[in-house]
Amino acid sequence: MGAVTTVSSSSRWLSEREQRAWRAFVAVSSVVMAELDAELETAHGMSLGEYAVLVELSEAPEQRLRMTDLAGRLHLSPSGLTRRFDRLARQGLVTREACPTDRRAVYAGLTPAGLQRLEDAAPDHVAGVRRLLIDRLDEAQLEQLTSALEMLRSTCDEPAG
Repeated sequence: MGAVTTVSSSSRWLSEREQRAWRAFVAVSSVVMAELDAELETAHGMSLGEYAVLVELSEAPEQRLRMTDLAGRLHLSPSGLTRRFDRLARQGLVTREACPTDRRAVYAGLTPAGLQRLEDAAPDHVAGVRRLLIDRLDEAQLEQLTSALEMLRSTCDEPAG
């Protein structure tokens, strides 16, 4: 299939520089995330997504969150979180807990085994992040990347327009 050449009157196509930035972002983020995922799966039997669930719960007050809040923090649909969460629950790493004050709410909780699994995996994950991203940048590059990504993150939940 050839390149897209038709431009509608409402499209604002990327300039060459913008296209280079976009494609570099996609390539780097895809490779880094895939490599981190494969390393966690091989060394610790968990995906990067499952690791993220454990991290969020470990940092929450009392190591628990409402399932809806956890899904929001991970940018997942409720069904996407359920699939991820069920695998962790079968391994005894997380629990579902009823909310005593709201029958509709369900809490996700981190078990001691889940915290231990996270603590075991964290050094390998951090080493991978360093090897694949952090240590490849000098201080100025790291500061520029951090500044740009933090600005983008702060606007991700704002409506486009």
